Amino acid sequence: MMQAFGFRPRNSLTNRSLVVPLRTESGTVQISTLACSIPARRSRLEIRDTFVTLPPLKFSQAIAKAGQPLTYRRAWRRIRRALYPVPLAPLLAQIDQERLAALRTEYGSLPPTAPALWRHYAKYLEIEKRLPSNIERAQDLNLQRVPPLEILDIGCGGGFFLFVAQALGHRGLGFDVAGIPVFDGLVELLGVERRDYRIAAFEPLPDFGRKFDLITAFATAFHGGREDAWRWGPKEWDFFVADLKRHLRPGGRIFFDLNAAYDGKYFTPEIREVFLRHDGKLERGNVLFERGPA
Repeated sequence: MMQAFGFRPRNSLTNRSLVVPLRTESGTVQISTLACSIPARRSRLEIRDTFVTLPPLKFSQAIAKAGQPLTYRRAWRRIRRALYPVPLAPLLAQIDQERLAALRTEYGSLPPTAPALWRHYAKYLEIEKRLPSNIERAQDLNLQRVPPLEILDIGCGGGFFLFVAQALGHRGLGFDVAGIPVFDGLVELLGVERRDYRIAAFEPLPDFGRKFDLITAFATAFHGGREDAWRWGPKEWDFFVADLKRHLRPGGRIFFDLNAAYDGKYFTPEIREVFLRHDGKLERGNVLFERGPA
């Protein structure tokens, strides 16, 4: 069974069953039970049993979605997260709760006179709500199953993704503008290395003194957001992707998780062509570029 999903058997395996349900309005319909052999050796964080569920759907919607390739890819990602879980509790245990409480006291309820963005970013102090999505990001990039990587996270914000990556044994560098008190405090609290830098169109990134196995950008705004009158076009994106590739090691990857900044869309048809010309793999707002071996 493991070979059917592209896994190579290992010497020390344990058998588990994985139920993948499809939820309808009337209840849960069991699709299948997978008898899987899972490595007995645990990862850097403690592994616990996990039950995988799909979001609620009307039965007619479920039937229509069942025939779409995107449905299979998403279902497989959920299965893979369950097979190789990254539990939340050990991550929370690494955080200094007294320092977190102090940050919440100082920045959790800013006065109306404070900059609007500072008040907006106060929601990121709810670390328990922010870490799970970043755990999923790390799992979907397979970070819990690969040797230590050098990772550059562009627009790292409070450093949540790199905090998870570091807990999984990787070395990370965040890239973002400083001066936002909530993010400055969180980056320090989580022990994430960050370089203060503002990305601009047609400007190459600085020399980092090392190259990276993975470059990520999650929900960034350096290219213009939906509220902005300006947004990057195909020429800016073409320059940026080509420049990022210079900072990759052989076999490295670039991953974008884009906001829908272009009139409710993730990119324009012209930008899509740029991504495809760089051999990008597109799935809604996700874009993956892979550099082949040297």
